[in-house]
Amino acid sequence: MLTILKPQPNEYGAYYLTYISLVPDDGQLLQHMKYGLPAVREAVASIPAAWLTKPFAEGEWTVHEILVHMIDAERIFAYRALRIGRGDTTPLPGFDQDPYVPLSRANERSLASILAEYEAVRAASLTLFESFSAEDYLRLGTASNNPASVRALGYMLVGHEQHHLKSLRANYVGRQG
Repeated sequence: MLTILKPQPNEYGAYYLTYISLVPDDGQLLQHMKYGLPAVREAVASIPAAWLTKPFAEGEWTVHEILVHMIDAERIFAYRALRIGRGDTTPLPGFDQDPYVPLSRANERSLASILAEYEAVRAASLTLFESFSAEDYLRLGTASNNPASVRALGYMLVGHEQHHLKSLRANYVGRQG
């Protein structure tokens, strides 16, 4: 399996260090991508059903909303990686995550349907990132007015998942229904 070293600071906007720093510096990006979804499934399985569609605090997202947000963000990171990996130099716009959440209607969905979608999106992301060559991973473009390399986008994808997994564990795992 290809070793994909962590991106250099000139390959991403400073904001994304929050996510990139959560990924181990072992070059095993694809392995971390592969094992992220089972970790999410395990965490969510230990959250009482009564808490899946209730925010842990006023103004916060529910577990269902967090999961669908993670799926949406993964799609966006993968789309950006596809465009940049294929040599498209068009600057890619940012996105405002906040309007996405209520429009996702996540709380109207079953956990099983959300996890099935997550699995499908992850499978697509993995096949995309596995298709990139070592040269592709270094290709640089622009997203959200910041530099973005393909490898940085992969690390953002995994780190974003780790960020929300940490939040789910801290705020929901072990709560009583």
